[in-house]
Parts: sequence; C-alpha cells; structure tokens
Amino acid sequence: MSLNHSPEMQTKLIARVPAITGRELPEWFQAIDNGPSFLRCDERAHWLAEEHGLTHGYAAAIVLEHERHRRNRMGFI
Repeated sequence: MSLNHSPEMQTKLIARVPAITGRELPEWFQAIDNGPSFLRCDERAHWLAEEHGLTHGYAAAIVLEHERHRRNRMGFI
C-alpha cells in the first residue's frame, strides 16, 4: 500500500475526513497515539483501516497528517 498521495490529493482527502468518517482529525490523531506502537506509517495506516473500518486511502491520509502535526510539535521541519 502506497502512502504517497499528491499534495492536492492529500489536501482533498483530509478536508473530507470529518464528513466521511464522522470524526474530526484530533480524534483520529488521539486514536493513533493511543493505538499500537508501530514504527512505520504504512503499519499505522493498515491498523487504522482495519480497526476503524476506513478505506486505506483515508487511513493513509490521516496517518500522514498525524506525522506532519507530530513533527511540527517536536520542532522538526
């Protein structure tokens, strides 16, 4: 499963997450933080899709957005 979306596709998927899933991004970020400690993004996306019934495209987009927010919080560029 590829986690590489174009920037345009990533933006579109993230904008639709609340409408499609019924949950806001911070709720998904908390689910990832409280979930299993996978090292790889693709493992987290697979878990998120399987555990919460998401398509892999949305799961991957949420995981990538979570990584961006995590890096910003930690001061990484």
